Amino acid sequence: MKKEKPTYAALFAHTFTISAFTIGGGYVMLPMMRERFVEKLHWINEDELAELTAIGQSSPGAMVVNTNVLMGYRLLGFWGAVCALLGTALPPLVILSVVFCFYDAIRGNSYVSAGFRGMRAGVSAVIADTVIDMAAPYLKREKMLYIPIMVLAFVFAWFFDVNVAVIIISCGALGAIFGILRDRRRRSS
Repeated sequence: MKKEKPTYAALFAHTFTISAFTIGGGYVMLPMMRERFVEKLHWINEDELAELTAIGQSSPGAMVVNTNVLMGYRLLGFWGAVCALLGTALPPLVILSVVFCFYDAIRGNSYVSAGFRGMRAGVSAVIADTVIDMAAPYLKREKMLYIPIMVLAFVFAWFFDVNVAVIIISCGALGAIFGILRDRRRRSS
């Protein structure tokens, strides 16, 4: 399949449509970003998306905005980052502004409340699917070493309520140590 070259307009349009038609936040947008930017457009690969997502999560602010800005910068430099930022941030700003105008009218509506409860269930399923999809590449034999890191990160976050920033920094440090050890092993053999 021929790889389409990214342009500012295309980057803005793709990030805008994903942001406009996704309910549930950043983790729900990840599968759509993977489908669009990795599988369909081939602008980045699966590993790049995982790396950009990890950096986006560990940076202050909204994870998906950070991830898209990093991707825009990687693809088209500074102005690509600006296009990705605008494409990702404008839809929620417009939607929230409209909802704000009607908030008092819909706040107590039982149908709206029931709809949001149903959406939460769907969002939970999509997030679980995203976690499984992101973990799948690490099930390969050469990357099996990272499975215990994922399990420990989950255990510390879920059972011991360790701050997410501490977990991310610790996992990054472990990954760097493993990478250094792997490179030393390759050089010596």
